[in-house]
Amino acid sequence: MKKRNILEVIFEGTLWKCRLIAILAVIFGMIGSISLFLIGSYDIIVISEKVYMFFLGGYRPSNFHDLLIEKIIGAVHLYLVAVVMLIFSFGIYELFISEIEEKEEGNKILAIHSLDELKDKLGKVVIMVLIIGFFKKVMDIDYNSPVDMVCLAGSILMLALALHFMHRPPLKRE
Repeated sequence: MKKRNILEVIFEGTLWKCRLIAILAVIFGMIGSISLFLIGSYDIIVISEKVYMFFLGGYRPSNFHDLLIEKIIGAVHLYLVAVVMLIFSFGIYELFISEIEEKEEGNKILAIHSLDELKDKLGKVVIMVLIIGFFKKVMDIDYNSPVDMVCLAGSILMLALALHFMHRPPLKRE
């Protein structure tokens, strides 16, 4: 066994304890996640009141369907970003602070054991966030020419390919 000098032991111990600064990312990631879940839920409550008024209160704006779809898609977008923050917080905690003991056996959705696993989980959810964001933007575009429709079709094809490759098992290297 190699004899270590006291300075090396102190430095390595301090370096190891510095990993605990990652708790800030965990705490603020969770605060961000909870905030986004609450804001998305508030948006759904507001639109639910308008749906109630539509059916029972005589509320009949001409763009009601567009408003309804826009608010629901916006809430789904917020929920997905909240999930990204939640996965990020759990991952950082498990990688840098301590492994979380799962209460339920078989529930491994938030279990993260490596940085690559964290990147993979985050990447998949981020792609879904981008797709929902794209869908939200597409709802606001006026399609005035055949070129606009071809661009829309091409972008939908690209999204379908992205989803296909995202769910395809990785290629085996020999």
